[in-house]
Amino acid sequence: MKLTNGILGMALALTLGTLGALAQSTPASAPAKPNDDTVQTFHLTNVVREPDGNEILVAIRNMISPTAKVDFVSSENAIIVRSSPDQLALVEKIIKDLDQPRKTYRLTYTFTEMDGSKSIGTQHFSMIVISGERTTLKQGSRTPIVTGSYDGGKSGTQTQVTYIDTGLNFDVLLDESADAIRLRSKVEQSSIADQVSGVGPQDPIIRQTVLQGTSFLTVGKPLVLGSLDIPGSTRRLDVAVEMNPIK
Repeated sequence: MKLTNGILGMALALTLGTLGALAQSTPASAPAKPNDDTVQTFHLTNVVREPDGNEILVAIRNMISPTAKVDFVSSENAIIVRSSPDQLALVEKIIKDLDQPRKTYRLTYTFTEMDGSKSIGTQHFSMIVISGERTTLKQGSRTPIVTGSYDGGKSGTQTQVTYIDTGLNFDVLLDESADAIRLRSKVEQSSIADQVSGVGPQDPIIRQTVLQGTSFLTVGKPLVLGSLDIPGSTRRLDVAVEMNPIK
C-alpha cells in the first residue's frame, strides 16, 4: 500500500512539473495593435466637372492599398480617404500632381473674303476657351419659317411659324498634351438664298457650308483651316485661326 502511494505521488509530481515547464515555455499572446487608420478630407481646388473628380478618384484607388477606403463627394468637390498615415501622404501627392489649373487661351478666327487673289474684307471672331472644355459661338439671325396654318375659329386662320438660326456658328474643343495642342473645330455658315423653293413661296432655300476638322496649333502662329466658297459668286472666305495664352 505504501509502495502504491509512493508511485502515485511521484507520478503526480512529474505531471505538475511538466505542466509548469510548458506554462513557462509558452509565450504570452501579443496584445492586439490598435487600428491606426486616419480619416482625412482632401478638397479639390481646380476640378470643376464631376468626371474630372472621378478620374482622380480612380487614379488614387489604383495607386494605394486596396484596404483603404476612398470616396468622392461631388457636392463638396472633395475626396475622403481612410487609411494609414503613409498612404494618406501618397494620396496627398497624387492629388497635388493631378489637381492642376487648366490653361486658358484666346482663339481668334479670321475670315478673309477673297475674289480671286484680291482681298475684299476681313472679319475677326474671338473667344476664350479652357483646355478640355467645349466652347460655342454663334452670330447671325433667327429667321422665321412658316410651317403651316390652322383654323382658329373666330380668330380666323392662324399661321404656325418656326425659327431657324442663320449666320456663323463655331463649335470648338481645345485640349493639350505634353508636346502638342490640338484643336477640334466646326465652323458652319448658313444663309437664306435669294430664290425660293418649289414647295411654296413661304419655303426658302437655306444655303449651308461646314468646315470641320482637327488641327495642331502653335502659340501665336496663325493656321489656315480652309476656304468656304460663297454660292452664286466667284468669291470665297479663307478661314484662319490663331491661339494665344491668357496669363
